[in-house]
Amino acid sequence: MDRAEASVLTVEVIYSPRAGEFDVVQLRLPAGACVGDALRQSELLARHPQIDLESHKVGVWGKWKGLDEPLRDLDRVEVYRPLLVEPMEARRRRQRQATCSPKR
Repeated sequence: MDRAEASVLTVEVIYSPRAGEFDVVQLRLPAGACVGDALRQSELLARHPQIDLESHKVGVWGKWKGLDEPLRDLDRVEVYRPLLVEPMEARRRRQRQATCSPKR
């Protein structure tokens, strides 16, 4: 790897506005770029105005990160939707529905 390649990061930014739908952007950023830089460059915030970074968590490879978190080459920045139902409550509802529905 030469010096020019070492100074550029390849990063993916992904957001899923609803189940089964994904907006994925591949970026090349300068070394030292952070999560916030990737979000700005991706233009996801402009395409999805419902994203509010106060209520939408952001992470890298499934781990929550701050906007000032530095990125590494081949990182995937993820914007997470707020939960509508807590996972434990969703499981309880599915269990209740399964036990109350008639058997066929």
